Amino acid sequence: MRPFKHPSASDLVLERVLYALSDPVRLEIVRRLANVAEASCGELDGGRPKSSMSHHFRVLRDAGLVCTQNAGTTHMNSLRRADLDERFPGLLTAILTQRD
Repeated sequence: MRPFKHPSASDLVLERVLYALSDPVRLEIVRRLANVAEASCGELDGGRPKSSMSHHFRVLRDAGLVCTQNAGTTHMNSLRRADLDERFPGLLTAILTQRD
């Protein structure tokens, strides 16, 4: 498998981050990743189809919210909290502490 591309912290764009977080499925993924060091796509899919989850993970990666690494045949995901906090101080904390 080829490695995934991730934007550098300096290339993160607020509008892309907010767009990625505007979808309830992607927001749920980010909230779950905030509580663990990393998780596989299967642990985060909530029983949803693989094709739609691939789209959600791509949007999260492209926005710079998630880092996806290959571990054999498994994709392991982690939240890019340090990069996000550096680029947009307090944003992720505010979003993660917001309740529905």
